[in-house]
Amino acid sequence: MVTKDPTERPGIWGLAIPSIAANLLYSVVAMVQMKFVGSLGPEAVAAIGVGQRVFFALQAVLMAISAGTTALVARAWGANDYDEAGRVTMASLALGAVFGLVLTIPGILAATPVASIFGLDDETIAMASANIRWMSVFNVAFAINMVLGAALRAAGDVWSPLWIGGAVNVVNIPLLYAFIFGEWGFPAMGVAGAAIGGGISFTLGGLVMLALWLKQGFRVKYVSNGWFRRERFKRLLDIGYPAGLEMVVFQIGFFVFLMLVGNFYGTEAFAAYNLGTNLLMVCFVIGFGFSIAGSTLVGQSLGADDHAGAARSGWRSLIYAVASMGSVGALIVVFAEPLAILFLGDEPETVARTVEMTVLMGLVTPLLAIEFAIGGALRGAGDTRFPLVATIIGLIVVRCGWAAIFTFLGWPVIWVFAAMVGEYIVKGALLLWRFRSGRWKTIVVNKDLELA
Repeated sequence: MVTKDPTERPGIWGLAIPSIAANLLYSVVAMVQMKFVGSLGPEAVAAIGVGQRVFFALQAVLMAISAGTTALVARAWGANDYDEAGRVTMASLALGAVFGLVLTIPGILAATPVASIFGLDDETIAMASANIRWMSVFNVAFAINMVLGAALRAAGDVWSPLWIGGAVNVVNIPLLYAFIFGEWGFPAMGVAGAAIGGGISFTLGGLVMLALWLKQGFRVKYVSNGWFRRERFKRLLDIGYPAGLEMVVFQIGFFVFLMLVGNFYGTEAFAAYNLGTNLLMVCFVIGFGFSIAGSTLVGQSLGADDHAGAARSGWRSLIYAVASMGSVGALIVVFAEPLAILFLGDEPETVARTVEMTVLMGLVTPLLAIEFAIGGALRGAGDTRFPLVATIIGLIVVRCGWAAIFTFLGWPVIWVFAAMVGEYIVKGALLLWRFRSGRWKTIVVNKDLELA
C-alpha cells in the first residue's frame, strides 16, 4: 500500500477554520434561541438547560459511534484505502440509525422523572419535559448528521458540513421564532417549540446529506457492498464505546453538579450557569474546530505511518487552541455584564450570578483548550479509553467532590462554580501526560483495517 507524502495532508487551519465557522453558525442559532427563550423568563432558560443536559446524555451512544467513525475513516484515508473509508461510514450509519430509534423510547417515556431530579419548580419541570420529549423524536436525524459529518471531516472534507450546516441554520432561526412564539399560523409552544424548530431543521439537513452521499456527491463515497462485516462493527464499538462511556460519565457528572446548584441555590443560579455556558459557546466552538483538526490529522498521519507528523499535529492544535480560546474568553469576560443583561433583561439576581459564572469560565478557557485539542488528538488516534479515565477523575472526583463539599459548607454558589477550575487543571495535566507519553501511537494497527 502506497503511503502519501505527509505534505499532501490538509493543514491545521485548513481543517479548523471551516469547522469553527460551521459550529459558530450553530452557536449563533443557540444564542438566538436563548434570546427568544430568555424573553419567557429564567424558568424557561433553566428548562432549556435541563433539556440540553438530558438530550446530550441520550446522545452518548451516537457520539460513541461518531468517535469510532472519525478514528477509522481517518486511518483508512491516511492509508489511501478509500473504499474502506466508505464501508466504515456505511456501517456507522447503520449503527447510528438503529441506536437512534432505540434511544427515542426512553427519551419520551422518562422525560418528566428525569427532569424532576434537578429540584426545580413544577413549571420549569413541565417545560423541560416537553423539550426532552420533542428532541427525542428527532434522534435518527441527529444520528445521520453526526455520523456523516464525522466521516467527511475525518477524510479532510470540512467544507461540505459547513455549507449544509449553514443552510440548516438559515431554516432553523425562523422555525424557532415560529414555534416558540406562535407566529405565521404556528402554535405558540415556548420551550417545546425550540426543540421542534431545531429538530425539523436538522431533519432537512440530514436528508440532504444522505441524498448527496448516496449520489456520490462527497469525497467519502457510498459503498454498497462489503460493509456488513462483524469485525468492522466490532472495531467501531471497541474504539467508540469508551467515548460513549466518557459522555455518559460526563453527563452524570453534570447531572450531579446541576442537582447541587438547582436544589440548594435555586432556579436563578441554575439559569445563570446555563446562560454563562451559552455565552462562552464561541470559545467551545473554537476548541471543537481544533479538536476536529487534531483528530483528523493525527488519524491520517498514523494511517500513513507518520508518527512524528501525528505528534506535531497534536501539539500545534493545542498551541492554536490555547491562543484562540484564551483571547476570545478574555473578550467575553470584559463584556460579561452587558451580555447577561441583553439575554435576561431586568433579572438582577440572575444577571449577577451569570456574570460570576462567565468571568470564572472565561479566565480558564486556556485550560479548557487542552481538553479539546489534546483530547481530540487522542481520540483521532483511537485512544478513547484514557480521556474516559481523565473525565472520571477530573469531573466526578474533583468537580463534583469539591462542589458537594462547598455546598455542604453553605458557601456561596460562586464557590460551587469554581470547582470547575480544579477539574480543568487535573484533566488537562492528565491529557498532556498521556499525549507526551506517545502510547496512543499504537492503539490501532493499520493492517487491522483491511477487512473487505
